[in-house]
Amino acid sequence: MDKFQEHLANYQIHVKEDVEKRIAFIREQIDGNGLGGAVVGISGGIDSAVTAALCVRALGSERVIGVWLPAYSQTVHETDSKQLAEAIGMNLHTVDVGAAYDALVPAIEGVLGLDDKTKGNTKARLRMTVLYAIANQKGYLVADTCNRSEIHVGYMTKGGDGLADFNPVASLTKHEMRILAAELGVPGEIITKPPSADLWEGQTDEQEMGFTYEDLDRLLITGETRPEAKERIDYLHRISEHKRNIMPGI
Repeated sequence: MDKFQEHLANYQIHVKEDVEKRIAFIREQIDGNGLGGAVVGISGGIDSAVTAALCVRALGSERVIGVWLPAYSQTVHETDSKQLAEAIGMNLHTVDVGAAYDALVPAIEGVLGLDDKTKGNTKARLRMTVLYAIANQKGYLVADTCNRSEIHVGYMTKGGDGLADFNPVASLTKHEMRILAAELGVPGEIITKPPSADLWEGQTDEQEMGFTYEDLDRLLITGETRPEAKERIDYLHRISEHKRNIMPGI
């Protein structure tokens, strides 16, 4: 067994302890600050599923608001979001941001044209606007759903899914997330489907990043990976430093 697989096997052994640690963290962020609960943006993917499941275990379903935020989204993500809500006992609401996107993008393009990536990032920022409106009204905090792998290479939208109040999964790689998801009862279809930020039709994380999550997670866990993948990972880490730091000021 190589170092990567050995690490994952060890995490599997201790996953129940990890669940309790993360539950305690969530309660500290919410109850420790005298707040009412948590809002989680639900994408139909594994990261938001794990985050939501942890929040429900920590706070109870009545104090967690899950929000499905479609913007011309693929039907499979909606189906999986509903399946998740049923599996973990979460209240799920839908706010379609498609109309807001349709109004906003042409207005911006009156100034300059937008490529698919920028349009996709605009969807992510609209989604976060909704989550903060709900949290503001309820006196809740917004839970971040970005995992360690994504954070390392800046694979999140600044002002979108990279913006939140607390993150209960920030130290977990994508492979550890899969182990934790199974422990929390996340439906298998969500765990095994190709990760996607649902920014445009057919978009997947690995296709956009240019390497696999195994390439990335091997580097994070063992310090070693394919040379060509390491070069790309190091480059993305370097140019995304601004996403991980508080903005500079003078």
